[in-house]
Amino acid sequence: MFKNISIIGDGGMATVLAILLCEKRDSSASPQNDKGQGTIASVRMWGYDREQLRQIESAGENKRFLPGYKLPSGNHGELLLLFEPEDDRIMAGADLIVSAVPCQFMRRIWDRLKAYVPDGVPIVSVAKGIENDTLLRPTQILADVLAEKRGTRDEGRGTKYAVLSGPTIADELARRLPATACAASSDEELARAVQYTFNCPWLRVYTNTDVVGVELAAACKNIIAIAAGIIDGMGAGDNAKAALLCRGLAEITRLGVAMGARPQTFAGLTGMGDLVTTCISPKGRNRSFGERIGKGQSIEQAQKATESVIEGIATCKSVIALAGRYNVEMPITQAVYEVLFEDKAIQTAIADLMKRQLKAE
Repeated sequence: MFKNISIIGDGGMATVLAILLCEKRDSSASPQNDKGQGTIASVRMWGYDREQLRQIESAGENKRFLPGYKLPSGNHGELLLLFEPEDDRIMAGADLIVSAVPCQFMRRIWDRLKAYVPDGVPIVSVAKGIENDTLLRPTQILADVLAEKRGTRDEGRGTKYAVLSGPTIADELARRLPATACAASSDEELARAVQYTFNCPWLRVYTNTDVVGVELAAACKNIIAIAAGIIDGMGAGDNAKAALLCRGLAEITRLGVAMGARPQTFAGLTGMGDLVTTCISPKGRNRSFGERIGKGQSIEQAQKATESVIEGIATCKSVIALAGRYNVEMPITQAVYEVLFEDKAIQTAIADLMKRQLKAE
C-alpha cells in the first residue's frame, strides 16, 4: 500500500479520490487496515488553474466538478492543494502519483510537470480515452512523455504504470455508495499495491494484468454512451438501448482482441460494467451529451451545456483510426462519428445500421 500520494488533476475523479485517500488516514475509515499494511500519510492535489484551486480551498469543496461534498477536515488527512508548477512539493516524497488529467490534455500537462517526476515512482492513470494523432492510450502517453524527459525511448526508465478503472461515477463514490473498480498493471505486485491503496469499505478493488483491454474498454465505452444518450433523447426505447449495449460491446471486444487484449476483460468490470453504468446513469457526461443531441440540440449546443470534458467526442476520432489500422468493423462507432463530424442525420444513421446485411450474432 502506498502512503504518500500526489494527484495530478482537479476534476471530479481527482477530488473524490483525494477525499477517499485522506479519509483512509483515520483508522475507522478502514477497519481492516488493508491487511496491516498501514494507512495513508499524505495526499497532495495539483491543478493547472490557480483560481480553481483557490476556490476549492476557500469553499472547502470542488463546486465546479464535485459540488456538495466537503474536503477532508478534523480527524481525517489534510489535503494539500498546489498549483505552482515550480513548487517542489508537487511530487517530492511521493511513492505513488495519480494522473487524473483528461486524455487529450495529458501530454500538455505532463510536458509541463515531467521535470518533477521522481525516478522509479509508479504512476496510476484514471483517464479514459485515446490520444488523437498518436492513437496512444493514457499509460502510453505518460511513458512517451517521461521517455522524452530521460532522453530515452524505453518508455520511462524505472517508471511503472497502472490503471484504475471501472464503473466509478465520482458523485456516487462521494456519497459512499458501494462501487467496484479494477487496478490493472503488467506488474502484478504494483496492481496489488494500488488495489490495497484505494480499497475501502465502499470501493472494492480487483486486480488485472490486461492493461490494453482495460484502457481500451474505458475509452470506447464513452462512444457507445453517446449513442445511448441519443437513443434516450429521441425516445427510441429500451429494446434499442439493449441492442446498442450488446452490439457495442461486441465491436469494442473485436478491436481489443485485434490489439492483443484478452476477450474476458470486456465481460468484466472495466468492460461490461463500466459500459452499463456510463450508458444508464443520468450523471454520465457522454450519455447526457448524446441525450441533448437526441432531443434536437446541435453538437455545439450540447457541448456548451457542461464544463466537463466529454471524452467520447475526441476518442471517437481515435477509435475510428484504430479500427482502420487493425481492419476491424465497428458500425456503431462509425455511425456516431458520422453524426458528430459529418453532419449525418440521426434518423439516417439509425436506419443505415438497421439495414446492414443480415448475419449470425
